[in-house]
Amino acid sequence: MQLIFLHGPAAVGKLTVARELAKLTGLRLFHNHLVVDAVGAVFDFGSDPFKLLREQIWLSVFIEAAKQDVSLIFTFAPERTVGPSFIRETIDVVEAAGGKVLFVELTAPVEEIERRLTDASRIKFGKLQSLELYRELSQSGAFVYPTLPDSGLSIDTSQMTPVEAAKKISEFFSLGKHETR
Repeated sequence: MQLIFLHGPAAVGKLTVARELAKLTGLRLFHNHLVVDAVGAVFDFGSDPFKLLREQIWLSVFIEAAKQDVSLIFTFAPERTVGPSFIRETIDVVEAAGGKVLFVELTAPVEEIERRLTDASRIKFGKLQSLELYRELSQSGAFVYPTLPDSGLSIDTSQMTPVEAAKKISEFFSLGKHETR
């Protein structure tokens, strides 16, 4: 089992690249907002029950996918409401089942991120769209998170298309085409 862990700031293109990577490889896509939206329907973002359930669900999916040898792509926006132990726990549960976590950092210049924040595609998942709020959160340290492991692959999404980024990820990790179960 391989967990392709795409991470980067808001509006960097994680879901867009992940969708292209899923098309290219046949890997399943477990977009973080699926859980954020489900838990957020009951508990306020950042509240203790929200944080607890969000991470429990993410980890439960990783555990079961690893047990069943189902590789998948996960998108993650590092920010301070995610517990600092989440990354270590993710690595531990995947590796305990014989899997591997493959980290991919997606980046873009701040000007590009700010331009993308208002894209209509962000509405569907209730993603951050306010430039004012983004700047306020940035200033307050809301996006500060411990450094994630470095796999050696960092992609500036302003320098290539999502299809090109997906191809680069697939080639870097020799992903090939997977059959879905």
